[in-house]
Amino acid sequence: MQTVILAAGEGTRMRPLTESLPKPMLPVADRPLVAHTVDAAVEAGVDELILVVGYEQQVVREHFGDSYRGVPVSYAVQEEQLGTAHAVQAAREHLDGEFAVLNGDDLYDPAGLADLFSGGPAVGTYEVEDPTPYGVFAIDGDSVTGIVEKPADPPSNRINVGAYVFPSEAREWLDVPMSERGEHEITDVLERVIDQFDVRTVDIDRWMGVGRPWELLEANEWKLGEMESAVRGEVRGDAELRGTVVVEDGAVIEPGVVIEGPVLVRSGAHVGPNAYVRGATLLAEDTEVGHGVEVKNTVVMSGSNVPHVSYVGDSVLGRDVNLGAGTQVANLRHDEADVTLMVKGEQVSTGRRKFGVVAGDGAKTAINTSLNAGTKLSAGAVTKPGESVTKDR
Repeated sequence: MQTVILAAGEGTRMRPLTESLPKPMLPVADRPLVAHTVDAAVEAGVDELILVVGYEQQVVREHFGDSYRGVPVSYAVQEEQLGTAHAVQAAREHLDGEFAVLNGDDLYDPAGLADLFSGGPAVGTYEVEDPTPYGVFAIDGDSVTGIVEKPADPPSNRINVGAYVFPSEAREWLDVPMSERGEHEITDVLERVIDQFDVRTVDIDRWMGVGRPWELLEANEWKLGEMESAVRGEVRGDAELRGTVVVEDGAVIEPGVVIEGPVLVRSGAHVGPNAYVRGATLLAEDTEVGHGVEVKNTVVMSGSNVPHVSYVGDSVLGRDVNLGAGTQVANLRHDEADVTLMVKGEQVSTGRRKFGVVAGDGAKTAINTSLNAGTKLSAGAVTKPGESVTKDR
């Protein structure tokens, strides 16, 4: 089956992490976010991949090339991001027959996708306790009868996960009017399909939409938790690895280091001496965690350094970030409320009691900087020696 992967968006809710990197290419364990989506599709049995690209598209093209895991790959360009139907419309010239559509920034259980792709129009559903923030399906037996966006009175607790199989006729139905929020919505196409076809519901056992920085942490917690231990790099002296730990070829773990998994230390990373790394932590390529540093449940993206006597917890550090000696990250509110983060001008609860900071590419802190829980450093932001940062920089 041809499968369209939507990977054109910038991901403004992920800023500052996406100021120069498209959201689908943010790291989740050992590969970009969208690669997990593509891998799930490949494992489910697709025979052609069509990636819709746009913002910083060359990064996506370089990763997947013309073939991925033996499956041919082609690209469609969405020059302006005007919604999901608009994105699929960009891929229309590639479509021939029944086709699937997946969100490139969602994680899916491959077994559920295999069921979805087994034949005929279908939608992926996921059961949640509170469906009101989502698109919710009205269901009769195993068939969809409608979809309602963010309803006050949901017709079911099974939500839309952005996974569809459309009949070939839908190729001609992609030019839909702009919605109230200024986008051409794929759900408008789906409603026409529901009117004319029996559309199956397929329950996805595990799914996650990844749209905001704390969800990137959660995505890494999921995928790092699925790893199996493997040590191919160099572990020196009395360094101790506990739990599930992967040390890639070219990584170095110095004496005195304690790593408690699930932790992935990627090629070129250097840890220690006398560092403590724990929780679901990703140390990406060519990162450094130095003497006396503790890193807990954090994503450290490629080229970043935490070299001297610092604490970083429940945080996301972009590429080429440098934390000066003695930098300390707070990740807990004293009133025990969930930490909030500014997202597109609005202070939003992360739903997490512990959450630290988000630092954009090239951010740098000076010696003895303190960063408050829920603060963001924009790409290239800097701090002063001894500064206490309590607002976004």
